[in-house]
Amino acid sequence: MKICLLSYRGNPYCGGQGIYVMYIARELVKLGHEVHVIAGPPYPFDEEGVVIHRISNHNYFNKKNDFIKPHKPFATLLPLNFYEFIAAKLGIFPEIETFSIRAFLKLKELLKTHAFDIIHDNQCLGYGFLLIQRLGIPFISTIHHPLTIDRSTWFEYPSDFNIKMRRILYYPLLMQRFVSNRMYRIITVSHNAALEINKAFGVNQKKICVIYNGMDANLFYPLKGVKKRKNNIIFVGNVEDRKKGIIYLLKAMTLTRNAVNLTIVDGGAPNRSTVPHLIDRLKLNGRVTFTGKIPIDRLIRLYAQSEIAVLPSLYEGFGFPAAEAMACELPVITSTAGALPEVVGEHMKTGYLVPPRDAAAIAEGIDFLLEKPGLRRQMGKAARKRVLEIFTWENAAKELVKMYEEVINAYR
Repeated sequence: MKICLLSYRGNPYCGGQGIYVMYIARELVKLGHEVHVIAGPPYPFDEEGVVIHRISNHNYFNKKNDFIKPHKPFATLLPLNFYEFIAAKLGIFPEIETFSIRAFLKLKELLKTHAFDIIHDNQCLGYGFLLIQRLGIPFISTIHHPLTIDRSTWFEYPSDFNIKMRRILYYPLLMQRFVSNRMYRIITVSHNAALEINKAFGVNQKKICVIYNGMDANLFYPLKGVKKRKNNIIFVGNVEDRKKGIIYLLKAMTLTRNAVNLTIVDGGAPNRSTVPHLIDRLKLNGRVTFTGKIPIDRLIRLYAQSEIAVLPSLYEGFGFPAAEAMACELPVITSTAGALPEVVGEHMKTGYLVPPRDAAAIAEGIDFLLEKPGLRRQMGKAARKRVLEIFTWENAAKELVKMYEEVINAYR
């Protein structure tokens, strides 16, 4: 087949959507398919056999000044760019919508020389997709989780009226609800996410197909001969994303019997502000280390040096950090929120599960596992075995191909 993948952010360091498109494209090529990726910045890495078509955006939302590019002084005045600029200044997040329109324009250009069998969107669902549907090509979308989850977690924390209004404007929920109900098929990455999509957007369950994400167990694996740092735990995730639950992990550190040290790998949080203030208030200075963005090999070494990984999320549509740690034979403490129980598996066998928003339960789990090194090793080995059996990108790609064929045949 000739497959076109769409991803408004394509780089694996930008989050789960970047990881998803990189591995799915790679595995589809291995299966003998021709794969094109239309992506926005940060752009995906070059992959052998994958043709990447880069779409620009101006990222006005994250700029306070320097809107004018010296080499393109009038670019902001072009209609789509000007809309992106005005929307961003009003507190609306326009990147998804403008990507969908630019993707339509790019597809129209590509269709002059390419005949795609299917188009597969990755978590965008912009209004421009209504135009893409008119191109006469089967068109489906992956939703990792509905953005209603992200918005609801913001309202759990104290904030003033202006911040609340900005959050209401920020998330394009009406657009995604409207577009998702007009897609031919929706793919999601867990049964819990399927329920949330139905609840948030009203998408008929019969239109939703669950295909689990994979985990590169050849990349994430247990390093031998690396010494553990006593009482060191690790958290991987964007600390400014409130649904990651970092506040409850920090509170748990004040409740443990053992004086634990925490390593935070937060490549997605360049403008962290809340968490350092909280660390200071909880008197945890000197016990928390931020790494910022790091290469994969260093992340794997940090997993090897840690005794426990903790993912206290308030929601996860899948939970890549949990699967990464499991693949590295590191015991994982996670909440029972979202799809995490589907990924982690049985409590006390392949992971340690705690209720969401429960700092005391997290502290109890940390102490329990730190004081039982034999159980930690046993749990880590069982966790890697689970990943190898269930969560592989090869399996995900094969299931996708079956679904592609079903959609294409039904479309004819």
